[in-house]
Amino acid sequence: MAYKISDACICCGTCEGQCPVGAISMGDGKFEIDESKCVSCGSCAGACPVGAIESD
Repeated sequence: MAYKISDACICCGTCEGQCPVGAISMGDGKFEIDESKCVSCGSCAGACPVGAIESD
């Protein structure tokens, strides 16, 4: 189950640095997770300071 970044994202970039497989990058106004690369480890969700990342 991949993770998703909601509109609550503040574009701080913390999640991108926490992803061990490089599945997170800046998208259209917020960071986005590439579902094909996501290994559902949850590292990004645990690091997000505003709780913008949830399991899909």
